[in-house]
Amino acid sequence: MKLVLYSKPGCHLCEGLEEKLAVLSGYEVEIRDITTRPDWFEAYQYEIPVLCYVTETSGSLQEFPVPRISPRASVAQVDRMIQKHIDRVEAE
Repeated sequence: MKLVLYSKPGCHLCEGLEEKLAVLSGYEVEIRDITTRPDWFEAYQYEIPVLCYVTETSGSLQEFPVPRISPRASVAQVDRMIQKHIDRVEAE
């Protein structure tokens, strides 16, 4: 399962979530630095970290943002929240 994490250098919330995602198995995580593209910066500058589940629908890739994850969430809680979101997206 592919996830995209929108972040930027020096963001401690982004770094914390990235560390938790690194511990989890079963996910391919792509880190996107929002400072490298104006469209990403415009969309996420006040929202980071933003985690999205990526899936292919009708022949194209589509991103579904995962609800905001608390910085205090444990690795297990992060995993459960991601799985719950993926299950909901795939059921639709």
